[in-house]
Amino acid sequence: MATRAATAEHAAAPGDGDERRRRILAAARRLFSERGYSDVATTEIAAEAGVARGLINHYFGTKRDLYVEVVREMVRFRSQPVPEYVDGTTPAARLDESIDRWLEMVARNREAWLAAIGAEGLGHDPEIAAVLDEAREEATSRLIQVLGLGPAADAAPELHAVLRAYGGMAEAATREWLERGRWSREQVAAFLKAALPELVGGAYEAIPRRRAASSEQRAATGGSKR
Repeated sequence: MATRAATAEHAAAPGDGDERRRRILAAARRLFSERGYSDVATTEIAAEAGVARGLINHYFGTKRDLYVEVVREMVRFRSQPVPEYVDGTTPAARLDESIDRWLEMVARNREAWLAAIGAEGLGHDPEIAAVLDEAREEATSRLIQVLGLGPAADAAPELHAVLRAYGGMAEAATREWLERGRWSREQVAAFLKAALPELVGGAYEAIPRRRAASSEQRAATGGSKR
């Protein structure tokens, strides 16, 4: 009875709901990053956060729902580390800082990040996939700003595609470091910093621009009439 009363008092404490939620998220991210999704129990998360286990269900629902929110928060952090434009800084300097922050984020959240992108756990979950896709699109838009290539909304679709491809390459390169040990962190950083200017330079310029739809394409879509 005393335990139940203490739990009820803790759950009903006024004004600290946001703080309890933050503590649960922080604890879940630490534990998922240390051991991965399948090896962490909600009782451990609650103990780490210093809250009653029922509060996890109250704020997030199931363990899977909590994991989805952890991934959302983690990749939201990922999309934010784009240095603000500062007079006197170059696109190369802003890119260097952005990549360094990206690598710091994945180093601190190794297991959770690997699980989220599909190395294990719920990587093929549709909701996780949607969260990651949104984050990758946001990261693409921010890279356009980092490189000084204008507002993302005005950028050509080919440029968006090049930067999405670069994002996929960055994830693969990071896994070469974290999972396979073929690169060090410094080597990954050097590769990513050198690769992007090449992609948005010669490689991007080599891509033929779209032309008006051909007669065959118009016919296939019902746009050609005899």
